This record gives sequence, C-alpha cells and structure tokens, in this order.
Amino acid sequence: MIAIVGILIVFGAIVGGYLMEHGKLLVLLQPAELLIILGAAIGTLLVANPLPTLIRIGKGLAGVFLGGGYSKAVYIDNLKMLFELFNYARKSGMAKLEEDVDNPTKSAVFKKYPRFLNSHHALHFLCDSLRTAVTGGLDPMDIDQMMEVDLEVHHRESQEPIASLSTMADSLPGLGIVAAVLGVVITMGALGGPKEEIGHRVAAALVGTFLGILFCYGLFGPLASAMSKGNEAEACYFGFLRMAVLGFVKGISPILVVELARRAIPTEVRPTFQEMEAACRGGTKVASPQAPQAA
Repeated sequence: MIAIVGILIVFGAIVGGYLMEHGKLLVLLQPAELLIILGAAIGTLLVANPLPTLIRIGKGLAGVFLGGGYSKAVYIDNLKMLFELFNYARKSGMAKLEEDVDNPTKSAVFKKYPRFLNSHHALHFLCDSLRTAVTGGLDPMDIDQMMEVDLEVHHRESQEPIASLSTMADSLPGLGIVAAVLGVVITMGALGGPKEEIGHRVAAALVGTFLGILFCYGLFGPLASAMSKGNEAEACYFGFLRMAVLGFVKGISPILVVELARRAIPTEVRPTFQEMEAACRGGTKVASPQAPQAA
C-alpha cells in the first residue's frame, strides 16, 4: 500500500508543479508516445527473459503493491510453530517428525499454521532440511552447508527479476529519446504548415523524452528497488529458519532453539524474549499475522 502512496506522490507532485506554472495538462496526454515507450519497454522485457522470470517479476510487483511481508506477528507465529514442532519431535521421536516433514499438509503441527503451508519455498526448505537431519549420518555443519547452498540458489533466482526490471527501467530514457526522434521526424514533415501544428508536434516529441525519464526514475526504478528490499527481508527470514534447523540438529532444547532463531530476526521486527516465551509456553496465538509472499 505504501508503494501506491509513493507513486501517487511522485505523479501528483509533478502534475501539481506543472499546473502551478500554468501548463496545459492535455499537452502531456500523448497516447502515441506512451505506446512507443511502454510498448517497446515491455517488448524488450519479453525478449530478454524466459517465462519463469517474467512470472517472478509479476509476483514481485504484486508483493510490492499488496504489502504484507515479514512482520513481528509473522515471526512470533513462526517461532511458536517451530517450538511446537521441535517439542513434538523430542517427545514423539524422530520417526514421527519424519512423517510430518514428508507429508506437511497432513501434519498435526503444520496444519495449525496454514500461512506457513502456503509459503511453498519456506515449507520445502524447512522440511527438506529436517528430513536430511532425521535420516542421520551427516554432521550439523554439513547440513548447514547444504542449507547455505540452497539459499544461494534461491537468492540468485530471486535476483533475476530485479535485474531484468532494472534493465528495463534503464532503457526507458533511451526509448523516450526514440519517441522524441520520431516526433521530430513527424515535425520536419509538417514544416511549412500552421505554427500551432508545428508547436504541438514539437511538444509531443518533448513529452516522449519526459515520459521516458519519468518512468525510469519515478516508477520502474523505485519498483525494482522495492523488490530488492523485499528479497533482503526474505533472505533474513530464511536465515531465521536456517538457524532454527541448525540448533535442532545440534540437539539443543526446543526453547533454546527458538531463542537461537529469534536472534537471527532483524531488530526492527524481532520480538522480545518475553514475547516469544509467552507465545511458545503460554500457547498464545498471534492474531491475524500477515502471510509472507510465496517465492
């Protein structure tokens, strides 16, 4: 939601300042220039990227506009889930835990947390890591290295849509110049006609340059930056899950495992130890946490 507010401020400030200088708003409405610039930009995006990357770009933009993300409520809910899961494994044995991670949708613990079940990559990351730990035969540091490789692959994939959108944003000023040059070509063909018509065509050509720069630095560039920050928050979330798994495979008690994981949470959304303990030991369910975006 805040992204929408920001975009409205950008366009509102530009239009407002233009009107304060007694500019005519209709001059800025150039559908042909928009078609050239945005159409060419979208075309380059399609040419340069495979379908999976395009889908991730769409999901990333949806995440920016819809908000949500990894709030304190989400982390507390996940801490409670991890505590219940590890406590269950400690009491019932590794065989029971293996059944849960093999079929998380049928797990008595995971079914209490549908938001986590819907976060498919996080679910697979946690279950695959725990399945490796349950089978045994690997040192905790080896499991940690496997998780690190998994996260590196996911991070590299998550950076692809951001790089593609940034490249498209960087191309917009150049496409604006293309639209402006086409406008100049049309203007040259109109020489000898009425001065009003020539002035209108020159204005339309300049609007092309204006729109290309505006869309680059006022819209798509900031959107790519917002997607990058969302990826950073997601990386912190997976680091939190990684620390929880590492603590579990080292044989630490469940409450200390979630404390270890809590320390990996960014400070701006990190719950206090008392909040974590109240949720885990008291059975308090956090009300209506927003779900993290599926990868």
